[in-house]
Amino acid sequence: MVGGLYIAGPVLAWLLALLAAAQLYIAPGLPEHKRPPPVHPCIWLWMLGMLAMLIILIVGHLLNELGTGKTIKSSIGWAKGWALIALFPFIGAVLDIRPEIIYRAVCRLGVQTLLLIPLFLVAPFIGLPGLLYVSPLKIVGGSGPEYFAVILYTIEPGVGTPRWQFFAPWSPAAGLIAVVHTLCALEEKSWKWKVIGVTASLMIALLSQSRLALVALAVVWPAAFGISQLRKPWAWFTAAGPVLVATMVAGQLLELMNQAVESFKGARADSSRVRAALGRIAVERWRNEAPWFGHGVVERGPHLVEYMPIGSHHSWYGLLFVKGITGVVALLVPLVATLLVTAKLSLHDPVGRVAFSLLLLLTLYTFGENLEILSYLYWPALVLVGIACRRAVVFRQRRLAHASRQAPPPDASERV
Repeated sequence: MVGGLYIAGPVLAWLLALLAAAQLYIAPGLPEHKRPPPVHPCIWLWMLGMLAMLIILIVGHLLNELGTGKTIKSSIGWAKGWALIALFPFIGAVLDIRPEIIYRAVCRLGVQTLLLIPLFLVAPFIGLPGLLYVSPLKIVGGSGPEYFAVILYTIEPGVGTPRWQFFAPWSPAAGLIAVVHTLCALEEKSWKWKVIGVTASLMIALLSQSRLALVALAVVWPAAFGISQLRKPWAWFTAAGPVLVATMVAGQLLELMNQAVESFKGARADSSRVRAALGRIAVERWRNEAPWFGHGVVERGPHLVEYMPIGSHHSWYGLLFVKGITGVVALLVPLVATLLVTAKLSLHDPVGRVAFSLLLLLTLYTFGENLEILSYLYWPALVLVGIACRRAVVFRQRRLAHASRQAPPPDASERV
């Protein structure tokens, strides 16, 4: 209601990151049982990758002669965007945060959502304005007033139907947050809170009318659950039949998939056309003008794409245009490494499965959103990724300790 979420996310990240750094600093003086485990290598990869984003940003500004003012402004933007993608996993890996706290908090937020949804639903039909006001907090800066706007609903261009975005800057972003909250609420142990959290999150996903959110709801959790069961024989026996049938009707399945993709694009044809054009422009200008360090800043596109920023609606195209191939590598390496680590952990630990599903979701959304500008909203997912990395380190320490206890004592020749 005060339009302060865009400020709250970065402030929370940097304050908790300082607390985590202090915890690491004083750890050698603490009793052994109170020391945090060693920081997982994946967390350091995220830290190095996002620090590389800052270095690439500065180099890109220098090469494109954008001036000191723009460099400082973009560096502040980095601190509120890309930096959070590394800081929140670092926080989860160092501070002893229980995942159950995040699950319950998401469900408690669901109570507020369910109470407010009737107002959102009736607002466009009783004459209430869509935009209530823009918070004066926008003076702190941001990519646009939409990050500080309090909006009841929006009207879909060309269709004239209402669409809801809740506390996100636009509706597809609300869809992303809805899926994050759904995956968290499913892990809540209390059935009462689970029903509340899942219901509220599904309502946001449906009312946001985000096509990608609906696809993610159908794909991400089953995929993560299936991979987490690969150690169990029943999973292989269960999958054998469907895989056999799929190989026999592969041609028909491919045709159905192509039809589904076309239907997906046709559901909002103008949006799909603009997104495709933005991608083509971004790739073409990246390849011909700034292949290594990009253009340094976002630029508005032509009338063809309704003056949307080039590379927007797609993390990889956005990285290519703004930061070049080096920016893509800085995100791709830690993302792939952490996906592999959480996939392995999901075989043994529920938190690993949750973190893996959230990373799958974020990977899916790299093809539909710019992840860095929404990190102030989906930060619970990043904290859970850090918690999973912490669990992976603890499990490895336990395995090594168990192996050392089980090892036979050396014989006389080995002692010599």
